[in-house]
Amino acid sequence: MSSTAQLTAPLPVPSANLSLRLPSVEPPPEREEPHEEQHVEEKPSPAPRRPRGFLRRHPYAAMGGLLLLMTAVMAGGLYLESGLHFETTDDAFIAARQFSIAPKVPGYLTAVLVTDNQHVATGDVIARIDQRDYRVALTQAEAEVVAARAGIENIDAQIQVQNAQVTAAEAQVTQNKAKLVFAEQEADRYGKLAKEGWSSHQTGELAVSQLYQQQATVASSEASVSVAKRQLQALKAQRNSAVANLGEAKARRDQAKLNLSYTTVTAAQPGRVVRLGAAVGQFAQMGTGLAMFVPDEIWVTANFKETQIDAMRPNQPVTLGIDAYPERTIEGRVASVQPGSGTAFSLLPAENATGNYVKIVQRVPVKIVIDHPPTDIALGPGMSVTPTVRTNPTPSLFERLRGWL
Repeated sequence: MSSTAQLTAPLPVPSANLSLRLPSVEPPPEREEPHEEQHVEEKPSPAPRRPRGFLRRHPYAAMGGLLLLMTAVMAGGLYLESGLHFETTDDAFIAARQFSIAPKVPGYLTAVLVTDNQHVATGDVIARIDQRDYRVALTQAEAEVVAARAGIENIDAQIQVQNAQVTAAEAQVTQNKAKLVFAEQEADRYGKLAKEGWSSHQTGELAVSQLYQQQATVASSEASVSVAKRQLQALKAQRNSAVANLGEAKARRDQAKLNLSYTTVTAAQPGRVVRLGAAVGQFAQMGTGLAMFVPDEIWVTANFKETQIDAMRPNQPVTLGIDAYPERTIEGRVASVQPGSGTAFSLLPAENATGNYVKIVQRVPVKIVIDHPPTDIALGPGMSVTPTVRTNPTPSLFERLRGWL
């Protein structure tokens, strides 16, 4: 009985050794699977606290945000209300009637007195052409004028001589007519005496013969007067031809003077010389460009949408912003609105009567003149501009508030 009790009794295990071996055989915490049948008594968790609102947590930030929102709404309203007084576009450029400087006569350039981008006034010399050939032509033309005047003076002298001859012929006619009267009287007298027997028939026939001779003499002298007058008319016609020759000679002389003046190329108006291509010794052909010229008279061509020009009228004030000089503000005014869109005057205008039609808002060019163009900066064709046209002259709410403040 004692042996059986000994076999069934558990062997004593030291508690210290068991406690030291447990950590070595435990699985990792992440792989431990809880047993379903194991029940662990947990303490009830406290009820979750309701989170406070943003206004309660950040009252000052909420108040500041509300003020910022109200300020933004007011600023947006002021901006929109102010925009109703203005029309603006970025499709605008400076324009000018630039042209090419070209000589009217050919020749070698002897001097070029300007350089690139130089400003010149009216009458300033740009270039000079060799004048020797044109001075010779002018001298020849002046000699032709002198010769034509001498020819007229010669004809005038001949006319005076011919007038004297006409006067002498007319006097001769008068004298012959007086002799004709005497011859008629003699013939009548001797005719009566011959009939009465107081004179011979020979004497009467002689008187009649002398009458006939005197009549012929009168006719001859009258013919001489007619010839002299015809010669006088011919001389006057020659004088008219000589006068015409003189006028032609004067025209050639004036043309020679003009050609000589054209050898000096000057500026017709104030402006700037651009893209200078002339050089001393170069042979300049007539009409060949020596340089480009940009006049001082410039303006702005602004291509507004056709929906923006409803209230746009001439003389409305314009504020111009130059892209090249953002710190400068230039004042101007509306000069005119083109009566038609830009495409209507293009080289190939749009043909809307063919195919499908899609309505597109057109651009209408508006000419804006600059009241006082600045002289300390370079403004020229093609530079970008942002014009702002004041279409409503009444002050906006923003301007009234700024005035009150």
